[in-house]
Amino acid sequence: MIRLTPSQITVDAAAAEGLPSRSISGVAVTYDETAVVNDGTKVRFLQGSLPVTGRDPKLFGQHDSNQIIGKVVERLDTPQGMMFTAKISQTRLGDEYLTLANDGVIDAVSVGVTPTKFSYDEAGVMIVEAANWSELSLVSEGAFSGAVITEVAASAPDETIHETEPQVELQSEQDTEQETIMSDKIETQVVEAAQATVDKLWAQPKQEFKMPSAGEYLAAMHIGGDTFAKVNNAFQSANRKNQTALQAAAGDILTTDTPGLLPVPVLGPLFQDLNFVRPVVSALGARAMPNTPSKTFIRPTITTHTSAATQTEGAAASATTMVIASNTVTKTTVAGQVTLSVQDMDFTDPASMNLILNDLAGEYLIATDNIAADNMVAGKTASGSTWTVTAGDPTSLVNSLFDAAREIAEDSNYFPTHLFVSPDVWEKLGSQLDNSKRPLFPAVNGQNIVQQNGLGTASGNLTYNSMNPLGLQLVVDNNFAASTMLVVYAPGFEVYEQQKGIMSVEVPSTLSRTFSYYGYFATFVAKSSFIQSIAIA
Repeated sequence: MIRLTPSQITVDAAAAEGLPSRSISGVAVTYDETAVVNDGTKVRFLQGSLPVTGRDPKLFGQHDSNQIIGKVVERLDTPQGMMFTAKISQTRLGDEYLTLANDGVIDAVSVGVTPTKFSYDEAGVMIVEAANWSELSLVSEGAFSGAVITEVAASAPDETIHETEPQVELQSEQDTEQETIMSDKIETQVVEAAQATVDKLWAQPKQEFKMPSAGEYLAAMHIGGDTFAKVNNAFQSANRKNQTALQAAAGDILTTDTPGLLPVPVLGPLFQDLNFVRPVVSALGARAMPNTPSKTFIRPTITTHTSAATQTEGAAASATTMVIASNTVTKTTVAGQVTLSVQDMDFTDPASMNLILNDLAGEYLIATDNIAADNMVAGKTASGSTWTVTAGDPTSLVNSLFDAAREIAEDSNYFPTHLFVSPDVWEKLGSQLDNSKRPLFPAVNGQNIVQQNGLGTASGNLTYNSMNPLGLQLVVDNNFAASTMLVVYAPGFEVYEQQKGIMSVEVPSTLSRTFSYYGYFATFVAKSSFIQSIAIA
Protein backbone atom coordinates (compact mmCIF):
# COMPACT_ATOMS: atom_id res chain seq x y z
CA MET A 1 0.00 0.00 0.00
CA ILE A 2 1.36 3.42 -1.01
CA ARG A 3 0.12 6.48 0.83
CA LEU A 4 0.80 9.80 -0.83
CA THR A 5 -0.03 13.01 0.94
CA PRO A 6 -0.91 16.04 -1.20
CA SER A 7 -1.84 19.44 0.24
CA GLN A 8 -4.90 21.76 0.19
CA ILE A 9 -8.73 21.14 0.30
CA THR A 10 -11.98 23.24 0.19
CA VAL A 11 -15.46 23.45 1.84
CA ASP A 12 -19.05 24.32 0.61
CA ALA A 13 -21.74 26.26 2.46
CA ALA A 14 -25.10 24.55 2.07
CA ALA A 15 -26.91 22.40 -0.44
CA ALA A 16 -30.05 23.25 -2.37
CA GLU A 17 -33.45 23.45 -0.66
CA GLY A 18 -31.85 24.18 2.71
CA LEU A 19 -30.52 20.66 3.15
CA PRO A 20 -27.15 20.35 4.89
CA SER A 21 -24.21 19.96 2.51
CA ARG A 22 -21.28 17.94 3.86
CA SER A 23 -18.64 17.47 1.19
CA ILE A 24 -15.08 18.34 0.30
CA SER A 25 -13.57 18.66 -3.17
CA GLY A 26 -10.07 19.00 -4.47
CA VAL A 27 -7.10 17.28 -6.08
CA ALA A 28 -6.23 13.82 -4.72
CA VAL A 29 -2.99 13.35 -6.72
CA THR A 30 -1.15 15.62 -9.13
CA TYR A 31 0.32 13.87 -12.16
CA ASP A 32 3.95 13.94 -13.33
CA GLU A 33 5.15 15.23 -9.95
CA THR A 34 7.60 13.28 -7.80
CA ALA A 35 6.77 12.79 -4.12
CA VAL A 36 8.18 10.73 -1.26
CA VAL A 37 5.92 8.21 0.53
CA ASN A 38 6.06 7.07 4.15
CA ASP A 39 8.79 4.44 3.63
CA GLY A 40 11.02 6.82 1.67
CA THR A 41 10.12 5.52 -1.80
CA LYS A 42 9.98 8.16 -4.51
CA VAL A 43 6.88 7.84 -6.68
CA ARG A 44 5.31 9.61 -9.66
CA PHE A 45 1.78 9.04 -10.97
CA LEU A 46 0.90 9.22 -14.67
CA GLN A 47 -2.45 10.42 -15.99
CA GLY A 48 -4.95 7.58 -16.06
CA SER A 49 -3.19 5.63 -13.30
CA LEU A 50 -6.10 5.99 -10.84
CA PRO A 51 -9.54 4.52 -11.65
CA VAL A 52 -12.61 6.74 -12.06
CA THR A 53 -15.06 3.83 -11.87
CA GLY A 54 -15.61 0.88 -9.56
CA ARG A 55 -15.97 0.80 -5.81
CA ASP A 56 -15.86 4.24 -4.18
CA PRO A 57 -12.76 4.81 -2.02
CA LYS A 58 -13.51 5.23 1.71
CA LEU A 59 -12.74 8.55 3.41
CA PHE A 60 -10.59 8.11 6.55
CA GLY A 61 -8.98 10.38 9.07
CA GLN A 62 -5.17 10.17 9.20
CA HIS A 63 -5.13 6.80 7.31
CA ASP A 64 -6.84 5.16 10.32
CA SER A 65 -9.46 2.65 9.18
CA ASN A 66 -11.20 3.09 12.54
CA GLN A 67 -11.79 6.76 11.75
CA ILE A 68 -14.22 6.33 8.87
CA ILE A 69 -15.77 9.70 8.07
CA GLY A 70 -17.33 9.16 4.62
CA LYS A 71 -16.52 8.13 1.08
CA VAL A 72 -15.45 9.54 -2.30
CA VAL A 73 -18.55 10.07 -4.46
CA GLU A 74 -17.09 11.74 -7.59
CA ARG A 75 -13.82 11.25 -9.48
CA LEU A 76 -12.63 13.23 -12.48
CA ASP A 77 -9.34 12.48 -14.31
CA THR A 78 -7.67 15.61 -15.74
CA PRO A 79 -4.22 16.21 -17.30
CA GLN A 80 -3.16 17.97 -14.09
CA GLY A 81 -4.37 15.35 -11.62
CA MET A 82 -7.21 13.33 -10.13
CA MET A 83 -10.07 15.59 -8.95
CA PHE A 84 -12.46 14.30 -6.30
CA THR A 85 -15.56 15.08 -4.27
CA ALA A 86 -16.08 13.23 -0.99
CA LYS A 87 -19.23 13.04 1.14
CA ILE A 88 -18.72 13.31 4.91
CA SER A 89 -21.13 11.26 7.02
CA GLN A 90 -23.18 13.00 9.69
CA THR A 91 -21.42 11.52 12.69
CA ARG A 92 -19.58 13.08 15.59
CA LEU A 93 -16.22 12.22 13.96
CA GLY A 94 -17.44 13.58 10.64
CA ASP A 95 -18.52 16.82 12.34
CA GLU A 96 -15.09 17.24 13.93
CA TYR A 97 -13.16 16.72 10.69
CA LEU A 98 -15.57 18.94 8.77
CA THR A 99 -15.03 21.74 11.29
CA LEU A 100 -11.24 21.33 11.07
CA ALA A 101 -11.39 21.43 7.26
CA ASN A 102 -13.71 24.47 7.25
CA ASP A 103 -11.36 26.30 9.61
CA GLY A 104 -8.36 25.45 7.44
CA VAL A 105 -6.69 23.40 10.18
CA ILE A 106 -6.91 20.27 8.02
CA ASP A 107 -6.04 21.34 4.46
CA ALA A 108 -4.51 18.21 2.97
CA VAL A 109 -5.59 14.84 1.67
CA SER A 110 -3.66 11.60 1.17
CA VAL A 111 -4.48 8.68 -1.10
CA GLY A 112 -3.99 5.02 -0.20
CA VAL A 113 -3.32 2.98 -3.35
CA THR A 114 -1.86 -0.38 -4.36
CA PRO A 115 0.12 -0.12 -7.64
CA THR A 116 -0.68 -2.86 -10.17
CA LYS A 117 1.45 -1.64 -13.08
CA PHE A 118 4.64 0.31 -12.50
CA SER A 119 8.32 0.66 -13.39
CA TYR A 120 11.40 2.52 -12.15
CA ASP A 121 13.35 5.25 -13.92
CA GLU A 122 17.13 5.72 -13.74
CA ALA A 123 16.81 7.84 -10.58
CA GLY A 124 14.95 5.04 -8.77
CA VAL A 125 11.56 6.78 -8.91
CA MET A 126 8.57 4.42 -9.13
CA ILE A 127 6.45 5.39 -12.16
CA VAL A 128 2.87 4.26 -11.51
CA GLU A 129 0.80 3.51 -14.62
CA ALA A 130 -2.12 1.76 -12.92
CA ALA A 131 -3.23 1.27 -9.30
CA ASN A 132 -6.14 0.21 -7.11
CA TRP A 133 -7.46 3.18 -5.11
CA SER A 134 -8.88 2.00 -1.77
CA GLU A 135 -8.99 5.07 0.45
CA LEU A 136 -8.58 8.84 0.77
CA SER A 137 -7.62 10.43 4.09
CA LEU A 138 -7.81 13.88 5.61
CA VAL A 139 -4.35 14.60 6.99
CA SER A 140 -2.33 17.48 8.36
CA GLU A 141 0.77 17.32 6.13
CA GLY A 142 1.21 17.20 2.35
CA ALA A 143 3.71 15.90 -0.21
CA PHE A 144 2.31 17.15 -3.54
CA SER A 145 2.43 20.91 -3.90
CA GLY A 146 -0.37 20.93 -6.47
CA ALA A 147 -2.76 18.51 -4.77
CA VAL A 148 -5.13 20.58 -2.66
CA ILE A 149 -8.58 20.69 -1.08
CA THR A 150 -10.37 23.33 -3.15
CA GLU A 151 -13.82 23.35 -1.61
CA VAL A 152 -15.47 22.37 1.69
CA ALA A 153 -19.25 22.21 1.82
CA ALA A 154 -20.55 22.46 5.38
CA SER A 155 -23.90 23.67 6.75
CA ALA A 156 -24.55 25.09 10.21
CA PRO A 157 -23.72 22.73 13.08
CA ASP A 158 -26.46 20.52 14.45
CA GLU A 159 -27.69 21.85 17.80
CA THR A 160 -28.85 18.46 19.01
CA ILE A 161 -26.69 16.51 21.39
CA HIS A 162 -25.25 13.35 19.87
CA GLU A 163 -25.41 10.13 21.77
CA THR A 164 -22.14 9.00 23.21
CA GLU A 165 -20.53 6.54 20.84
CA PRO A 166 -19.67 3.14 22.33
CA GLN A 167 -16.03 2.37 22.95
CA VAL A 168 -14.41 -0.23 20.72
CA GLU A 169 -13.04 -3.18 22.66
CA LEU A 170 -9.89 -4.94 21.51
CA GLN A 171 -10.28 -8.63 20.79
CA SER A 172 -8.11 -10.75 23.02
CA GLU A 173 -6.10 -13.68 21.77
CA GLN A 174 -8.29 -16.07 23.78
CA ASP A 175 -11.44 -15.08 21.85
CA THR A 176 -10.47 -17.08 18.78
CA GLU A 177 -8.37 -20.03 17.70
CA GLN A 178 -8.74 -19.28 14.00
CA GLU A 179 -5.74 -18.82 11.78
CA THR A 180 -4.95 -15.15 11.16
CA ILE A 181 -3.47 -14.02 7.85
CA MET A 182 -1.91 -10.58 7.63
CA SER A 183 -0.96 -9.55 4.08
CA ASP A 184 0.45 -6.38 2.56
CA LYS A 185 -3.14 -5.12 2.23
CA ILE A 186 -3.92 -5.35 5.95
CA GLU A 187 -5.27 -2.22 7.57
CA THR A 188 -4.13 -0.71 10.87
CA GLN A 189 -5.72 -2.48 13.83
CA VAL A 190 -7.49 -0.62 16.61
CA VAL A 191 -5.03 0.31 19.33
CA GLU A 192 -6.94 2.94 21.28
CA ALA A 193 -10.68 3.57 20.96
CA ALA A 194 -11.73 7.04 19.85
CA GLN A 195 -13.10 9.20 22.66
CA ALA A 196 -16.79 10.01 22.41
CA THR A 197 -17.80 13.64 22.88
CA VAL A 198 -21.00 15.68 23.24
CA ASP A 199 -21.72 19.27 22.21
CA LYS A 200 -19.74 21.86 24.16
CA LEU A 201 -17.59 19.14 25.68
CA TRP A 202 -14.24 19.83 24.05
CA ALA A 203 -11.90 17.57 26.00
CA GLN A 204 -12.09 14.38 27.99
CA PRO A 205 -9.35 12.44 29.77
CA LYS A 206 -8.16 9.46 27.76
CA GLN A 207 -9.08 6.02 28.94
CA GLU A 208 -6.27 3.82 30.14
CA PHE A 209 -4.52 2.13 27.24
CA LYS A 210 -5.48 -1.52 26.73
CA MET A 211 -2.84 -3.97 25.67
CA PRO A 212 -3.19 -5.00 22.00
CA SER A 213 -3.46 -8.64 21.10
CA ALA A 214 -0.54 -10.33 19.33
CA GLY A 215 -2.46 -10.12 16.05
CA GLU A 216 -3.04 -6.38 16.41
CA TYR A 217 0.58 -5.81 17.37
CA LEU A 218 1.76 -7.80 14.33
CA ALA A 219 -0.56 -5.90 12.01
CA ALA A 220 0.88 -2.58 13.14
CA MET A 221 4.41 -3.98 12.84
CA HIS A 222 3.69 -5.17 9.28
CA ILE A 223 2.46 -1.69 8.28
CA GLY A 224 5.53 -0.13 9.92
CA GLY A 225 6.43 3.55 10.02
CA ASP A 226 4.58 5.87 12.40
CA THR A 227 1.79 3.33 12.93
CA PHE A 228 4.08 0.74 14.54
CA ALA A 229 6.10 3.37 16.39
CA LYS A 230 2.96 4.69 18.10
CA VAL A 231 1.66 1.22 18.97
CA ASN A 232 5.04 0.11 20.33
CA ASN A 233 5.52 3.27 22.41
CA ALA A 234 2.03 2.91 23.88
CA PHE A 235 2.68 -0.77 24.59
CA GLN A 236 5.95 -0.05 26.40
CA SER A 237 4.34 2.77 28.41
CA ALA A 238 1.45 0.56 29.53
CA ASN A 239 3.84 -2.27 30.33
CA ARG A 240 5.89 0.00 32.60
CA LYS A 241 2.73 1.05 34.46
CA ASN A 242 1.89 -2.58 35.12
CA GLN A 243 5.27 -3.33 36.64
CA THR A 244 5.72 -3.24 40.42
CA ALA A 245 8.22 -0.58 41.43
CA LEU A 246 11.01 -1.63 43.78
CA GLN A 247 10.96 0.36 47.00
CA ALA A 248 14.20 1.65 48.52
CA ALA A 249 15.62 -0.78 51.05
CA ALA A 250 15.60 0.36 54.66
CA GLY A 251 18.56 0.33 56.97
CA ASP A 252 21.92 -0.82 55.72
CA ILE A 253 20.72 -3.42 53.19
CA LEU A 254 23.01 -3.32 50.15
CA THR A 255 22.63 -4.58 46.59
CA THR A 256 24.82 -7.53 47.53
CA ASP A 257 22.00 -8.67 49.81
CA THR A 258 19.37 -8.61 47.01
CA PRO A 259 20.98 -10.11 43.88
CA GLY A 260 17.68 -11.62 42.72
CA LEU A 261 16.13 -8.18 42.39
CA LEU A 262 18.80 -6.70 40.16
CA PRO A 263 17.87 -6.59 36.47
CA VAL A 264 20.31 -7.68 33.79
CA PRO A 265 20.75 -4.69 31.43
CA VAL A 266 20.54 -5.12 27.66
CA LEU A 267 22.66 -2.52 25.91
CA GLY A 268 21.11 -0.93 22.83
CA PRO A 269 19.30 -2.60 19.92
CA LEU A 270 20.16 -6.04 18.60
CA PHE A 271 23.26 -5.96 16.37
CA GLN A 272 22.28 -6.63 12.75
CA ASP A 273 24.93 -8.41 10.69
CA LEU A 274 22.87 -8.77 7.48
CA ASN A 275 21.66 -6.05 5.15
CA PHE A 276 18.28 -7.22 3.87
CA VAL A 277 18.43 -5.86 0.33
CA ARG A 278 17.73 -7.25 -3.14
CA PRO A 279 20.16 -5.67 -5.62
CA VAL A 280 18.97 -7.65 -8.67
CA VAL A 281 15.25 -7.25 -7.90
CA SER A 282 15.66 -3.57 -6.99
CA ALA A 283 17.58 -2.82 -10.18
CA LEU A 284 14.99 -4.39 -12.48
CA GLY A 285 11.82 -3.85 -10.44
CA ALA A 286 9.29 -6.53 -9.50
CA ARG A 287 6.14 -6.71 -11.60
CA ALA A 288 2.77 -7.64 -10.10
CA MET A 289 2.19 -11.38 -10.23
CA PRO A 290 -0.67 -12.18 -12.65
CA ASN A 291 -3.77 -12.96 -10.61
CA THR A 292 -4.36 -16.38 -12.14
CA PRO A 293 -5.87 -19.25 -10.11
CA SER A 294 -3.05 -21.58 -11.11
CA LYS A 295 0.62 -22.31 -10.44
CA THR A 296 1.65 -21.07 -13.91
CA PHE A 297 0.91 -18.28 -16.35
CA ILE A 298 1.72 -17.64 -20.02
CA ARG A 299 4.23 -15.01 -21.19
CA PRO A 300 4.18 -14.68 -25.03
CA THR A 301 7.26 -13.75 -27.07
CA ILE A 302 7.92 -13.35 -30.78
CA THR A 303 10.13 -16.04 -32.27
CA THR A 304 9.72 -15.05 -35.95
CA HIS A 305 8.98 -11.51 -37.13
CA THR A 306 7.26 -10.42 -40.31
CA SER A 307 9.50 -9.16 -43.11
CA ALA A 308 9.84 -6.35 -45.60
CA ALA A 309 12.17 -6.08 -48.61
CA THR A 310 12.61 -4.35 -51.93
CA GLN A 311 9.84 -5.42 -54.30
CA THR A 312 10.37 -5.81 -58.03
CA GLU A 313 7.50 -4.53 -60.09
CA GLY A 314 5.09 -7.36 -60.80
CA ALA A 315 6.78 -9.71 -58.32
CA ALA A 316 5.40 -10.89 -55.00
CA ALA A 317 6.19 -8.78 -51.94
CA SER A 318 8.19 -10.22 -49.08
CA ALA A 319 5.94 -12.32 -46.85
CA THR A 320 6.84 -13.98 -43.56
CA THR A 321 4.40 -15.33 -41.02
CA MET A 322 4.86 -14.04 -37.48
CA VAL A 323 5.35 -16.83 -34.98
CA ILE A 324 4.52 -16.21 -31.30
CA ALA A 325 5.69 -18.59 -28.60
CA SER A 326 3.57 -19.38 -25.55
CA ASN A 327 6.10 -19.47 -22.70
CA THR A 328 5.01 -21.01 -19.40
CA VAL A 329 6.20 -19.25 -16.23
CA THR A 330 5.93 -21.17 -12.95
CA LYS A 331 5.23 -19.43 -9.66
CA THR A 332 7.63 -20.32 -6.85
CA THR A 333 6.47 -20.21 -3.24
CA VAL A 334 9.10 -18.71 -0.93
CA ALA A 335 8.38 -19.05 2.79
CA GLY A 336 9.87 -19.38 6.25
CA GLN A 337 8.41 -20.08 9.67
CA VAL A 338 9.24 -19.79 13.34
CA THR A 339 7.45 -20.82 16.54
CA LEU A 340 7.70 -18.58 19.61
CA SER A 341 6.61 -19.49 23.12
CA VAL A 342 4.38 -17.05 24.97
CA GLN A 343 7.14 -16.79 27.56
CA ASP A 344 9.62 -15.71 24.90
CA MET A 345 7.19 -13.04 23.71
CA ASP A 346 6.30 -11.86 27.22
CA PHE A 347 9.63 -11.99 29.05
CA THR A 348 12.14 -10.62 26.51
CA ASP A 349 13.28 -7.02 26.23
CA PRO A 350 13.77 -5.95 23.51
CA ALA A 351 10.74 -8.02 22.45
CA SER A 352 11.97 -11.08 20.58
CA MET A 353 8.82 -11.31 18.45
CA ASN A 354 9.54 -8.05 16.67
CA LEU A 355 13.21 -8.88 16.11
CA ILE A 356 12.61 -12.45 14.92
CA LEU A 357 9.78 -11.57 12.53
CA ASN A 358 11.81 -8.75 11.02
CA ASP A 359 14.62 -11.23 10.47
CA LEU A 360 12.19 -13.73 8.91
CA ALA A 361 10.92 -11.10 6.45
CA GLY A 362 14.52 -10.14 5.66
CA GLU A 363 15.46 -13.73 4.90
CA TYR A 364 12.53 -13.86 2.48
CA LEU A 365 14.03 -10.87 0.64
CA ILE A 366 17.46 -12.51 0.43
CA ALA A 367 15.97 -15.83 -0.76
CA THR A 368 13.95 -14.22 -3.57
CA ASP A 369 16.93 -12.17 -4.73
CA ASN A 370 19.03 -15.34 -4.80
CA ILE A 371 16.43 -16.97 -7.07
CA ALA A 372 16.55 -13.97 -9.40
CA ALA A 373 20.37 -13.99 -9.50
CA ASP A 374 20.57 -17.73 -10.20
CA ASN A 375 17.93 -17.60 -12.95
CA MET A 376 19.63 -14.64 -14.61
CA VAL A 377 22.92 -16.55 -14.75
CA ALA A 378 21.12 -19.67 -16.01
CA GLY A 379 19.51 -17.67 -18.84
CA LYS A 380 22.68 -15.92 -20.04
CA THR A 381 24.39 -16.18 -23.42
CA ALA A 382 28.18 -16.36 -23.55
CA SER A 383 29.50 -13.30 -25.38
CA GLY A 384 32.69 -15.10 -26.35
CA SER A 385 34.85 -12.34 -24.89
CA THR A 386 37.27 -12.63 -21.97
CA TRP A 387 38.53 -9.93 -19.65
CA THR A 388 42.18 -10.61 -18.92
CA VAL A 389 42.81 -8.60 -15.76
CA THR A 390 46.08 -6.72 -16.17
CA ALA A 391 47.28 -4.06 -13.72
CA GLY A 392 47.59 -0.65 -15.34
CA ASP A 393 46.12 -1.80 -18.67
CA PRO A 394 42.30 -1.68 -18.95
CA THR A 395 42.32 -2.45 -22.69
CA SER A 396 41.00 -5.98 -22.26
CA LEU A 397 38.18 -4.79 -19.98
CA VAL A 398 36.99 -2.10 -22.38
CA ASN A 399 37.18 -4.47 -25.35
CA SER A 400 35.13 -7.18 -23.58
CA LEU A 401 32.45 -4.72 -22.46
CA PHE A 402 32.02 -3.30 -25.95
CA ASP A 403 32.05 -6.77 -27.46
CA ALA A 404 29.14 -7.84 -25.21
CA ALA A 405 27.28 -4.62 -25.98
CA ARG A 406 27.76 -5.21 -29.70
CA GLU A 407 26.24 -8.69 -29.38
CA ILE A 408 23.08 -7.17 -27.90
CA ALA A 409 22.89 -4.32 -30.42
CA GLU A 410 23.44 -6.53 -33.47
CA ASP A 411 20.61 -8.79 -32.43
CA SER A 412 18.06 -6.08 -31.59
CA ASN A 413 19.24 -2.47 -32.09
CA TYR A 414 18.99 -2.15 -28.30
CA PHE A 415 21.96 -1.26 -26.11
CA PRO A 416 22.71 -2.66 -22.63
CA THR A 417 21.52 -0.86 -19.52
CA HIS A 418 23.11 -2.74 -16.57
CA LEU A 419 26.31 -4.46 -15.53
CA PHE A 420 25.66 -7.20 -12.93
CA VAL A 421 28.74 -8.43 -11.06
CA SER A 422 29.77 -10.46 -8.02
CA PRO A 423 31.67 -8.64 -5.22
CA ASP A 424 35.07 -9.96 -6.36
CA VAL A 425 34.52 -8.57 -9.87
CA TRP A 426 33.39 -5.25 -8.37
CA GLU A 427 36.72 -5.13 -6.52
CA LYS A 428 38.62 -5.72 -9.77
CA LEU A 429 36.66 -2.97 -11.52
CA GLY A 430 37.40 -0.47 -8.75
CA SER A 431 41.12 -1.23 -8.85
CA GLN A 432 41.49 -0.61 -12.59
CA LEU A 433 43.92 2.25 -13.32
CA ASP A 434 44.91 4.02 -16.49
CA ASN A 435 48.54 4.57 -17.60
CA SER A 436 48.80 7.56 -15.25
CA LYS A 437 47.68 5.50 -12.25
CA ARG A 438 44.28 7.20 -12.10
CA PRO A 439 41.11 5.19 -11.33
CA LEU A 440 39.43 4.15 -14.55
CA PHE A 441 36.01 4.53 -12.89
CA PRO A 442 36.34 7.35 -10.33
CA ALA A 443 33.70 8.38 -7.79
CA VAL A 444 31.20 10.82 -9.29
CA ASN A 445 28.04 12.56 -8.11
CA GLY A 446 24.86 10.57 -8.43
CA GLN A 447 23.30 7.37 -7.17
CA ASN A 448 23.92 3.81 -8.16
CA ILE A 449 22.43 0.47 -7.21
CA VAL A 450 25.77 -0.54 -5.69
CA GLN A 451 25.13 1.76 -2.73
CA GLN A 452 21.93 -0.15 -1.90
CA ASN A 453 24.03 -3.27 -1.40
CA GLY A 454 25.78 -1.49 1.45
CA LEU A 455 29.25 -2.73 0.49
CA GLY A 456 31.79 -0.75 2.48
CA THR A 457 29.11 1.18 4.39
CA ALA A 458 27.42 0.78 7.73
CA SER A 459 23.85 1.39 6.57
CA GLY A 460 23.85 1.04 2.80
CA ASN A 461 22.31 4.53 2.50
CA LEU A 462 25.48 6.54 1.89
CA THR A 463 26.40 8.01 -1.48
CA TYR A 464 28.91 5.48 -2.70
CA ASN A 465 31.44 5.11 -5.49
CA SER A 466 29.01 5.51 -8.37
CA MET A 467 31.27 4.07 -11.01
CA ASN A 468 29.27 3.24 -14.11
CA PRO A 469 31.50 1.45 -16.62
CA LEU A 470 30.69 2.79 -20.09
CA GLY A 471 27.41 4.25 -18.82
CA LEU A 472 26.04 0.95 -17.54
CA GLN A 473 24.28 0.89 -14.18
CA LEU A 474 26.48 -1.18 -11.89
CA VAL A 475 24.73 -3.74 -9.68
CA VAL A 476 26.78 -5.70 -7.13
CA ASP A 477 25.14 -8.75 -5.58
CA ASN A 478 26.74 -11.33 -3.29
CA ASN A 479 24.16 -13.88 -4.48
CA PHE A 480 26.19 -14.19 -7.69
CA ALA A 481 28.94 -16.81 -7.76
CA ALA A 482 32.51 -15.54 -7.94
CA SER A 483 33.74 -14.21 -11.30
CA THR A 484 30.20 -13.37 -12.48
CA MET A 485 30.02 -10.49 -14.95
CA LEU A 486 26.84 -9.93 -17.01
CA VAL A 487 26.11 -7.15 -19.50
CA VAL A 488 22.31 -6.87 -19.60
CA TYR A 489 19.55 -5.04 -21.44
CA ALA A 490 17.01 -4.91 -18.60
CA PRO A 491 13.78 -5.77 -20.49
CA GLY A 492 15.30 -9.14 -21.37
CA PHE A 493 14.83 -10.40 -17.78
CA GLU A 494 11.52 -10.04 -15.94
CA VAL A 495 10.72 -10.45 -12.24
CA TYR A 496 7.21 -11.16 -10.89
CA GLU A 497 6.20 -11.14 -7.23
CA GLN A 498 3.22 -11.23 -4.89
CA GLN A 499 4.17 -10.81 -1.24
CA LYS A 500 1.51 -12.40 0.97
CA GLY A 501 3.04 -11.32 4.28
CA ILE A 502 2.69 -12.80 7.75
CA MET A 503 0.48 -15.74 8.73
CA SER A 504 0.13 -16.81 12.36
CA VAL A 505 -1.71 -19.44 14.36
CA GLU A 506 -1.85 -20.16 18.08
CA VAL A 507 -0.74 -23.54 19.44
CA PRO A 508 -2.54 -23.85 22.80
CA SER A 509 -1.02 -27.25 23.61
CA THR A 510 2.48 -25.77 23.83
CA LEU A 511 1.56 -22.18 24.77
CA SER A 512 3.16 -20.85 21.62
CA ARG A 513 2.42 -19.16 18.33
CA THR A 514 3.73 -20.21 14.93
CA PHE A 515 4.49 -17.45 12.43
CA SER A 516 5.29 -17.72 8.75
CA TYR A 517 6.21 -15.18 6.08
CA TYR A 518 5.57 -16.13 2.48
CA GLY A 519 5.07 -14.89 -1.05
CA TYR A 520 4.98 -16.01 -4.68
CA PHE A 521 7.97 -15.26 -6.89
CA ALA A 522 8.86 -15.93 -10.54
CA THR A 523 11.36 -14.81 -13.19
CA PHE A 524 11.27 -15.00 -16.97
CA VAL A 525 14.11 -14.75 -19.49
CA ALA A 526 12.40 -12.94 -22.34
CA LYS A 527 15.49 -13.02 -24.57
CA SER A 528 18.71 -14.77 -23.60
CA SER A 529 20.83 -12.72 -26.02
CA PHE A 530 20.01 -9.67 -23.88
CA ILE A 531 22.10 -11.24 -21.05
CA GLN A 532 25.72 -11.43 -22.22
CA SER A 533 28.32 -12.98 -19.92
CA ILE A 534 32.01 -12.07 -19.89
CA ALA A 535 34.63 -14.61 -18.81
CA ILE A 536 37.38 -13.41 -16.48
CA ALA A 537 40.97 -14.63 -16.64
